[in-house]
Amino acid sequence: MSQSATGPTFGPALGPTLGPIIAGVALAVLVVIAGWALFIGLRARAASAALEADHDQLAILLASSPALSMIVRPDGRLSLPDRLTDWFGLFPPPHDLADLARDDSGLAASDLAGLTADVDAAQKSARPFSRSVRVQGSAKVLLLKGQRAPQAMNVGGSVLIWAFDATDSEAEIARLASAEARITEAFQALTGLIEAAPMPMWYRGPDLRLAMANSAYVQAVEGRDAEDVIARGVELIEETGGGGPLANAIAARDTQRPKSQAVPATILGARRMLRVFDVPLPTGGIAGFAIDIEELEQAHSVIKRFAEAQRAMLDQLSAGVVQFAADRTLAFCNQPFRRLFAMRPEWLVDRPEFDRVLERMREASRLPEVRDFPGWKAERREWFAAAESQIEENWLLPGGVHLRVVAQPLPDGGLLLIFEDRTEQIQLASARDTLLRVRTATFDNLFEALGVFAADGRLQLWNNRFRLTLGFEEEFLAQHPRVDVLAKAAAPKLASAGKAVLISDLVRSATVERLQRGGNLAFADGRHFEFAAVPLPDGNALFTMLDITDSHKIEIALRDRNEALEAADRVKTNFVANMSYELRTPLTSISGFAEMLQGGYAGDLPPAAIDYVTAIMESVERLGGLVDDVLDLTQNDDRGSPPATVEVDLGELAREVAAKLDTVVSARKLDFAIEIAPSAGKVMGDPRRLGQVIDNLLRHAISGMPEGGRVLLHADGTAASARIVVSDNGRGMSEKAIARAFDRFAEPGITRNGERALGLGLPLAKQFVEAHGGTIALISERGQGTLITVDLPRQSPGKA
Repeated sequence: MSQSATGPTFGPALGPTLGPIIAGVALAVLVVIAGWALFIGLRARAASAALEADHDQLAILLASSPALSMIVRPDGRLSLPDRLTDWFGLFPPPHDLADLARDDSGLAASDLAGLTADVDAAQKSARPFSRSVRVQGSAKVLLLKGQRAPQAMNVGGSVLIWAFDATDSEAEIARLASAEARITEAFQALTGLIEAAPMPMWYRGPDLRLAMANSAYVQAVEGRDAEDVIARGVELIEETGGGGPLANAIAARDTQRPKSQAVPATILGARRMLRVFDVPLPTGGIAGFAIDIEELEQAHSVIKRFAEAQRAMLDQLSAGVVQFAADRTLAFCNQPFRRLFAMRPEWLVDRPEFDRVLERMREASRLPEVRDFPGWKAERREWFAAAESQIEENWLLPGGVHLRVVAQPLPDGGLLLIFEDRTEQIQLASARDTLLRVRTATFDNLFEALGVFAADGRLQLWNNRFRLTLGFEEEFLAQHPRVDVLAKAAAPKLASAGKAVLISDLVRSATVERLQRGGNLAFADGRHFEFAAVPLPDGNALFTMLDITDSHKIEIALRDRNEALEAADRVKTNFVANMSYELRTPLTSISGFAEMLQGGYAGDLPPAAIDYVTAIMESVERLGGLVDDVLDLTQNDDRGSPPATVEVDLGELAREVAAKLDTVVSARKLDFAIEIAPSAGKVMGDPRRLGQVIDNLLRHAISGMPEGGRVLLHADGTAASARIVVSDNGRGMSEKAIARAFDRFAEPGITRNGERALGLGLPLAKQFVEAHGGTIALISERGQGTLITVDLPRQSPGKA
């Protein structure tokens, strides 16, 4: 009873307290969970902030990176920053890979094609690539390095491309490559120059052992090759008392200055004198070369002997010669100089200076009288540095002595003076003037007008007829005018004043060029003179004028007669043309009646009559052709342009003309060859006239051919002209026939003595060819055949 009483009492006591406990526990759990969630959230927030900071830092680094990234997706779409868009020079930004190439910006088509291929390879086989591309419209060069995008980027199948601005590096690479090429080329040129040098050249290392030798060195020491000479250490110079062949090289190495010395050596079995140069190099080695001065030494010896012989010869001259050295001291004077200026040998031994020599000459009264002697002496002192190659003066000394002084500056800075006594020559010149006056009096009585001009162009002698012919006053001629002044004064008296220059030209030609020339002059009063300039032995020129007025009148009469003959020839040509026109009417009637007879209008004809009618029609056709040829010759005498100018296919025209002659060729059993090259092309001209040219040339060739002969028609051309060639292997033509082949008035006829007849065909062909602005040429040789060539311009004369 006590348990049962206790049981019911326990249940109601716990019921009210258990619910709050459970609620508290639940609330505590919720608080713990909330705290844990808050902790996790705060930690995630801190991590997010750190990630955001890292992102911002990475974004800054990426923005300032020298490389920019670009993603090419599998469908070709692009993801790239604006900065890379600016590098490509594109606006608006590209959307896909193909949009990277535009007309004047972005990549070139070739670069885009290569990049596309690289991207495809990277997408398919994950193969990385590297490519340099250039941006159109700028000098920018980009280096693109690509690979398949990592899986972590969640861009499967895409390609990640890094772009680097390689403009400066590419330019530097190009500069370095260019510099390397120049240095390599210079080194090769220097090596080739050393190897090809005719003088021995070598190089010694810092230990002064031979390290290099050229072919001339090997040949000089009679070695097998450069390697053999270097291996054996063969020296060019023999051992001498001065320290051996290395003494000069050692001195150059120790002093770091180039050294040279003249030493003897045996070269190819001959004893030679060499000038050896050793030059220290920055590398510590010594470069050397040797110059053969054997001939130079011999030349110096020859020059020395020549100078001694020259001075001995100068002593034999009549002119005084003195030479001063570069320091203006007397170096040499000959015996005539000493005698002329009273110079004592003992005074000259001290090698006096130039100024002292002049003062000594003045003391001996052997200088011209001058007021300012110091100034005069200073001017002569400048002869040492004068720019002129030669200076000449005339000195009049006391006592009437005339000296001609020639000063010659020498290349070494010295001066050479030559003194020539011309006193006797001056006296002779005075006597010559007297003789000239006597000559002038003699010339006055000659029929021709004569004038003698000196070498300087001045009038020296003249006769009265010369003065009267040109209408000059005696006072004017007495001034001895120059020829150009005289020609200017004579110009108003000539029919054409401009021809007065012929007078001065002829005199100059006779005096300077020493040529004889002549001509004609017409005066304003109607007179005509024949003139000539003749060089004289003394250097002067003789000018002559002969009155040819009567001869000129006769010449005019003959010219008038020639014009009358030409007019008669034109009348003859017109008469032939008119007669040809008149012949057409009866020829037309004869041809018409013959055709009627042949057609049976007068009844049936017997066979003999039919043959006669056929012969009549052939003769009428032949005569009609001759009449047409005569008309063509007479109507085209003006050699004008062809009446019709169209585009003519020369090859087609040649074939058409040749086809018309098949009957004649077959009848004569000829080998007729036609060669039309594609270059014959087209020309501008008259097709009928050009066809006549080809027809006439072919008929001329066929007419002189025996049975079984060969005739060739060839056509070709260039961009400027076309060419037609007709040749045969017939009997050829004589020189007389060739000379008259294109003569309209050559004697026509039948073939005589194997010579083909000359008709109107070739003259007509020449006339038509020249009317088209072309040329025709004929070459023929007896027994070898004939060749005729026609050249036609592409454009006719009127259209060029």
